[in-house]
Amino acid sequence: MYVVLGASGNTGHVVANSLLSSGKKVRVVGRNADHLQLLANKGGEAFTADVIDAQSLTRAFQGVESAYILIPPNTTTNDYRGFQERASDAIAKAVRDAGVKNIVSLSSIGADKPSSTGPVVGLHNLEQKLNQIEGANILHLRAGYFMENTLSQVAPIRKMGLAVGPVRSDLKLPMIASSDIGKAAADELLRLDFKGKQTRELQGQRDICYEEVAGIIGKAIGKADLKYVQAPDEQVRPALVQAGLSDDLAGLILEMAKALNSGYMHALEPRSERNTTGTKYEDFVAEFFVPAYREQAAA
Repeated sequence: MYVVLGASGNTGHVVANSLLSSGKKVRVVGRNADHLQLLANKGGEAFTADVIDAQSLTRAFQGVESAYILIPPNTTTNDYRGFQERASDAIAKAVRDAGVKNIVSLSSIGADKPSSTGPVVGLHNLEQKLNQIEGANILHLRAGYFMENTLSQVAPIRKMGLAVGPVRSDLKLPMIASSDIGKAAADELLRLDFKGKQTRELQGQRDICYEEVAGIIGKAIGKADLKYVQAPDEQVRPALVQAGLSDDLAGLILEMAKALNSGYMHALEPRSERNTTGTKYEDFVAEFFVPAYREQAAA
């Protein structure tokens, strides 16, 4: 039996679907029962639990050998780091108490650093807590910069004719599609050949900067001259809040951008076949960005 946390999310649903397609028994866990229904229809055992509730998570992990775990986003909380700590405490306690033997966790590039990386500090702490569980085999997947993060550019492109953000325009980022993370996690859970406590970076198909992002998006939406502008924090922060993030989380995202811009937060592994994934940014834009842009245009 497998457990997948965040089973209706960007990476979790890929993990769950892959395991189910391979004929495995999968307990799919999420906060909303309705969001789990599609996976239940495919044979998943739906289990509703809050990620900060250690007792519920322990029940979810009972009788389970292997699990995919993550801290789901909570974009409206005014104490994002506190939420992360409560979640990682609950997850680690549940894994330990239920005796889960094999864990693949969603982490991030930069999780080697204990501070000054915004929300990634919470993933550093999650790794540390899980690594203290004796007898468990744990693999932390340190993913690169999500391609999905660039979907936030739909609004500024529509309003200003520009892509705008806090990251340096020339900074090459290891950019990855969340579906590729899910595929890698599912593959690790099916093979179960990791032992002890390990990390594996996932760096996407190639490193890409926001200048290139703007060019690819512009070509796809018929704005060949689209440019990206790095904006100061005092302009980006209210825009993030207006987009629905709490002011607390907006501040953490700006801290992460500063860590990326300075080089403090970066990939540690040299690029290799093992940490390179398949989805090109051009394909992501065609499949996800263009429909989102057109949907907002229609609205």
